[in-house]
Amino acid sequence: MMVGISRLVGAAVLALSLSGCVTAGSMFGGGDDARYAEVSASQTQIDAASSTAMPAIATTCPPIRIREGAGTYRVHAGNRTASAQALRHQAVIDRISRNCVVSNGLITVQMGAVGRVILGPSGTEGAMTVPLRFAVERDGVAVYSQRFDVPVTASMSSANEFVHTIENVSIPYVGGESITIWVGFDA
Repeated sequence: MMVGISRLVGAAVLALSLSGCVTAGSMFGGGDDARYAEVSASQTQIDAASSTAMPAIATTCPPIRIREGAGTYRVHAGNRTASAQALRHQAVIDRISRNCVVSNGLITVQMGAVGRVILGPSGTEGAMTVPLRFAVERDGVAVYSQRFDVPVTASMSSANEFVHTIENVSIPYVGGESITIWVGFDA
């Protein structure tokens, strides 16, 4: 009987303390939320703040994408349109990434790609290169484009991965532009 009363008293104390949590405190840290009710900025305040605000593009890093049709690269023995038996090797892009720093009207990008080479029936182990292109397009116009011959050592018993990173590609911006970073094999 004593245990039942202790539980009842404990439950009542818990209920009272929780009910106090509902009315105590403020999500703004003070006790008086009434000063925040029905408050909005005047048009003059909005205009003053927007003149010093950074453009929307300055707060986000442009997306990076693999150009359509450029995510794989195949090398055949002899004729490029040869059968699967003539395939020497195939390269694929597995992952892409970018990182941006924004300052002084520039978006400075570090971008990279990770991929692998798969040897085909006519392939031989050893050193080779894959032609990888990075490009930046702003409003439909290329503002950066560079091809890199990325070295890969391929064997039947390893992952044959390649990694290529580019640093300090600067893209000027004004605000509102559509900017895309492209990666792909350059055949």
